[in-house]
Amino acid sequence: QVQLAESGGGLVQAGGSLRLSCAASGRTFRSYLMGWFRQAPGKEREFVAAIRWSSNSVYYTNYAGSVKGRFTISSDNAKNTVYLQMNSLKPEDTAVYYCAASDRRGVQTAPADFGSWGQGTQVTVSS
Repeated sequence: QVQLAESGGGLVQAGGSLRLSCAASGRTFRSYLMGWFRQAPGKEREFVAAIRWSSNSVYYTNYAGSVKGRFTISSDNAKNTVYLQMNSLKPEDTAVYYCAASDRRGVQTAPADFGSWGQGTQVTVSS
């Protein structure tokens, strides 16, 4: 199991930027597919982005269409931390953002495929 803790949420105006951090403890997160999800009030939790490292240190990333080109997922392996850089934020990006880890192979985007979750951090984008 891996323990996850998010930080970096807050209130920002439309067009602004925020960077979320997810600190992982326990097993090294390089063993996992690390993802970001978000959940707005009254809506289901949805996939935002994911990153996976392969054995030869090459990584792949995946993004939801709604954030592609605006959000960037990255990691600092020395700090066991995953980041989500969010630029050009829109009011519809307002949600609680969760960091998650999946030990399954392949490309995972469904919340049910992620077994470890952080507590979430609120992001509010004002118009």
